[in-house]
Amino acid sequence: MRTSPTGTAPAAGLREWQRPLREQFPIVTGHPGLAYLDSAATAQKPKAVLDAAQAYLTGCNANAGRGTYTWANRTTALIEEARERVKAFLGDPDPDRSTVWFTSGTTEGLRTVARDWLVRELADGDEIAVPFADHEANHLPWLEARDLLAERGVRITVHPVPYQQDSGDYDLEALAALAAAAGERLRFVAVTHVHHVYGADMNVHRVREVVGPDVPLCLDAAQSVGHLPVDLGALDVDFVVFSGHKAMALPGTGVVWARGRRGGPFRPGGWQGTPNTAGIVSLRAALDWLDAAGLARIEEWTVGLGARLTDGLSRLEAYEVLGCGLSLAADSTVQRRQGLVTFRHRAIGANDLGFILAAHGLLVRADGLCQARAGESESSVRVSLHVYNTPEEVDRLLGVLSDLADDRPGGRR
Repeated sequence: MRTSPTGTAPAAGLREWQRPLREQFPIVTGHPGLAYLDSAATAQKPKAVLDAAQAYLTGCNANAGRGTYTWANRTTALIEEARERVKAFLGDPDPDRSTVWFTSGTTEGLRTVARDWLVRELADGDEIAVPFADHEANHLPWLEARDLLAERGVRITVHPVPYQQDSGDYDLEALAALAAAAGERLRFVAVTHVHHVYGADMNVHRVREVVGPDVPLCLDAAQSVGHLPVDLGALDVDFVVFSGHKAMALPGTGVVWARGRRGGPFRPGGWQGTPNTAGIVSLRAALDWLDAAGLARIEEWTVGLGARLTDGLSRLEAYEVLGCGLSLAADSTVQRRQGLVTFRHRAIGANDLGFILAAHGLLVRADGLCQARAGESESSVRVSLHVYNTPEEVDRLLGVLSDLADDRPGGRR
């Protein structure tokens, strides 16, 4: 894991920066007794995003690419402008060559890449490597592609991307060995930018080094876009897929960015129906808001909050924190979690713990977290933080968890 430049809590100088940003989220300010700690599932929306969607729906709502009247033309232009905004937000080094397609979210986006692009690219005997312990959305579509090819008599091999057992990171040495053994038969690799359970940056910038210059890479960026700076100039990948609703846009929005450099051009199959016009308008507004707020600062803030939480949990023996144990303590020098902390109580089930926390106004995720087949087999509690969260909310959570620390057979209740 890479060395972390951050401390155990958000820098004091960021307090004045964060406070007015928090005030821009009506759902947060409107529920002062609740702490929303589930931003990895969906992020809350600032007023600027809500206003942009309302202005569109009350000002020029129409279908895109259909019609010659003013509202239809304006809607079409807004969609095209949003494509270019996505490219700029991602730091696209070659925007004239790449394409942006809008989907309902990351799941549909990855499935579209699998069904409408990968299936066309593979031949009998080819091999691919995909995650087996990341989100199911970055696992099942590639198996579906394998099965579709098998129905046509084309047999491919699907390798699990190797993991380091102690940290949950990708095992790049093992991946290099896999790539060397497969040689030219390795035609595709899928990876995740930030792990949705362990909160780790999966160091995908190093994956290109080990698989070589010719293998297409598909990046699941659902937990990175909108949470930290993403620079395509530094990530030599061919697809970036993310959900707009996790980046403060309205639900039902997602993006597939395709580079068009390795393999054939990407285009979703079938007839392209009516897009989620209001969602796409909200996505552009969300990207504008995030840029103005400063993604580097957002990352520093959320990583600091996560470090505050892991440091507190490390002092409570009743809890098991998933992922790299070396990143928990206050003096840790390894990579911090990207605002995502997942844990279990050693005696209280995750679902029960989720209900208890909700009763205290702490809104967390508590279940299997949609992890693929080689991931965690037991349910867990996930806390995921964003710019509208505060150190006081983290401390409040730790206070409740501390009260429950002895809630085990034979302990204080």
